[in-house]
Amino acid sequence: MPLSNEARAVMAQINKKHGPGSVIVASTMPTLSRFTTGSLSLDVMLGGGWPANQWNEILGAESSGKTTIVHKTIAANQQRDPEFQTFWVAAEHYDIEWASALGVDVDRVAVYSTNAMEDAYTALLNAAESRAFDAVVLDSYPALVADDEAEKEMDQATISAGARVTGRFFRKAGSATRRSLVDVERPLLALIINQWRDQIGGWSPAGMTPKTSPGGRAKNYAYYTRLEASRTEWIDEKRPGGGSLRVGQVIKLKTIKSKSAAPQQVATVRFFFADSATGIQKGDYDTAAEMVTMGILYGLIKLDGTWYKYAGHQWHGEKKMRAAFLEDLDLQEQIAADVLALVQPGAA
Repeated sequence: MPLSNEARAVMAQINKKHGPGSVIVASTMPTLSRFTTGSLSLDVMLGGGWPANQWNEILGAESSGKTTIVHKTIAANQQRDPEFQTFWVAAEHYDIEWASALGVDVDRVAVYSTNAMEDAYTALLNAAESRAFDAVVLDSYPALVADDEAEKEMDQATISAGARVTGRFFRKAGSATRRSLVDVERPLLALIINQWRDQIGGWSPAGMTPKTSPGGRAKNYAYYTRLEASRTEWIDEKRPGGGSLRVGQVIKLKTIKSKSAAPQQVATVRFFFADSATGIQKGDYDTAAEMVTMGILYGLIKLDGTWYKYAGHQWHGEKKMRAAFLEDLDLQEQIAADVLALVQPGAA
């Protein structure tokens, strides 16, 4: 049953006072747009990719792959859109060589280097509100220093200074990323990198030291998605002359919070920081393995004896199938689209 005339009259009054499109019927709202992570497994875990016009956090221990995941996200979206532009707040050093190795076009990344918390947050808000950038990134929160802390001596306490500033930031952040409900506006990807800290004195049912993320609790309510990254194992390859070479790592990711997909989902990516004998280049994911895994999981790739079949193709053995997916980019795009169509029915 549609809204009554009385309800529409109230909507008209609000729109007259606050501007057209302030209140609309929910069924006419645009579908939540998404940005790819650069990994099919991660896109599936997030319900189709990073949600646009929302604030998202990726956190974990040091060297767990957090910044790598963000660089790969930027690179993948740059590849899809030649006009894709990023504003990157570098509270830590921005490594141009590493970003380039991960596929990032650094000519389309504006870097603001500061560890002053208030300045960093102001710059993020200005970049988000400007509609001039497609992505804003903060790398990373633990490297920021609030003014209250910077102005005091080393022996003076500054408890919760950063958390208070962060709380103020997120009270303003919603309006910065808000887009019109009736007009088509440039969507924004907002990513903030954080790290786990031991919660000293906290209690854990497993008897281990519980973890917490710096920045206070206010931010946890503001994030649309929170993604935890961790390294589960190294990827070592044997060499013909003897010995082995470490060429990559397996990164496990879990959604701690997700307001647009099921929470507590887990995905893994095989990331290579050196060239592999299998043909995977430095800075790449094992995309073929992801495609095959997702294709089988969602019933798109059929197993007939020792034969694998998909979309008119067939391969004798999984090794040949993976090799085919590794070499054929059109095949990768086709199965990725088919998988995401199942994850996001009706999405564009």
